[in-house]
Amino acid sequence: MSFDEGRLNELKDALSGKMGEQQELADSIQLDGETLVVGDEQRSAFNSNMAQIKELKGLIEDITTLRDVSAWSSEAEYKSVAAEVAAGVEAEVTHYKSQSVGEAFVNSEEFKSLQGGKSGANMASPFVTKSLEQKDIYSGLPTGTPSAFGAVERDGIIPIAQRRSRVRDLFPARSTNAAVIEYFRQTGFTNAADTVAERSGSNFGAKPESSMTFVGEQAPVRTIAHWEAAHRNVLADEPQLRSIIDNELLYGLRLTEDTQILSGSGTGEDLAGILNNSSVQTYSWSSGATTPVADTKADAVRRAATLAYLAYYEPTGIIVNPNDWEDIELTKNSQGTYLLAISVAGGAESRIWRIPVIDTPAIASGTALIGAFGTGAQLYDREAASIRISEQHSDFFVRNAVVVLAEERLALAVKRPESFVKVTFDAKPS
Repeated sequence: MSFDEGRLNELKDALSGKMGEQQELADSIQLDGETLVVGDEQRSAFNSNMAQIKELKGLIEDITTLRDVSAWSSEAEYKSVAAEVAAGVEAEVTHYKSQSVGEAFVNSEEFKSLQGGKSGANMASPFVTKSLEQKDIYSGLPTGTPSAFGAVERDGIIPIAQRRSRVRDLFPARSTNAAVIEYFRQTGFTNAADTVAERSGSNFGAKPESSMTFVGEQAPVRTIAHWEAAHRNVLADEPQLRSIIDNELLYGLRLTEDTQILSGSGTGEDLAGILNNSSVQTYSWSSGATTPVADTKADAVRRAATLAYLAYYEPTGIIVNPNDWEDIELTKNSQGTYLLAISVAGGAESRIWRIPVIDTPAIASGTALIGAFGTGAQLYDREAASIRISEQHSDFFVRNAVVVLAEERLALAVKRPESFVKVTFDAKPS
């Protein structure tokens, strides 16, 4: 299988262009005193560009991996066992055939070097009996090798399929050097603003006082990690296998990260997941309209979005299970016409009601989450996902084994839980 390097270069050029656009957008943000002034159009364009940058980066990484796998599997064939025997091993068998092991040792170059004193009291190199065992060739082949002789061709390893949509994709990237994120969350606001008379009798009109209530919160940095044991020689001899191990370990971090962001318990070493925040708004499908037509799941999502809008936060993303997303996309009217049209050409972003959609098994079937990601909640990267290798574990050093460790450190702060709405697809209104 071959790959079009031109297509890969096109994707890289597109990524470079999007990065340039993103830099221009960042430069266009004005600074008013100590406050950044970001318009709705700027924010929308920035988030849209970031999503496309992540998508292009993912495509480039996938194509590069497939290209490397293809090149590896297309290498020259290995020499056959029969050819090696004919080239030199057979002559050695003949030489040793009439000798015992002891005679062969005494006559070996390794023993003669010891007699000559060239290496002191130690042999310069060990004596290997090599072909003295004279095993049947079939018994020396790996288990499962076909009985016919011939060249051995190793087929390329096909990595397991991976989840493409990630919850993290809805958050703007933000890093931190702290171990704990402290922030204030506004819990109340009494708006006393009113018209004011210039004078009240002989006095100037007094302005009314509004009041706001804040509560301090903390979001500790948590570690997500796991490891795999591997033989050092395998990692050295099979770079493709090492690449797969590294990628799978990093992928495992992403799976757990998605679950923690959504459903982390907030106890022990868990993140405080959005769905487990008691202040998140809720909406049930069964509460929808029944006439003139009963609400669909798409209707339930839109009504939930209204709750976020009424809290004065514009939703920036919807997270839904693939089973529920399938129901939404396949919704038809009585004539069999699809009610929702999603453009899939050119890897277009899935949207419903103008809001980006992430369909992922990380959220349970029958549940959806809609909200202002990046505003109502923020993800902080303390240490990006990384791979480390060490033999300093248990007795791994004497066994030529190594630990391949993947870990990351991050924090999640749900600053405005009312900007999120948990949707429950309990039962269709009837």
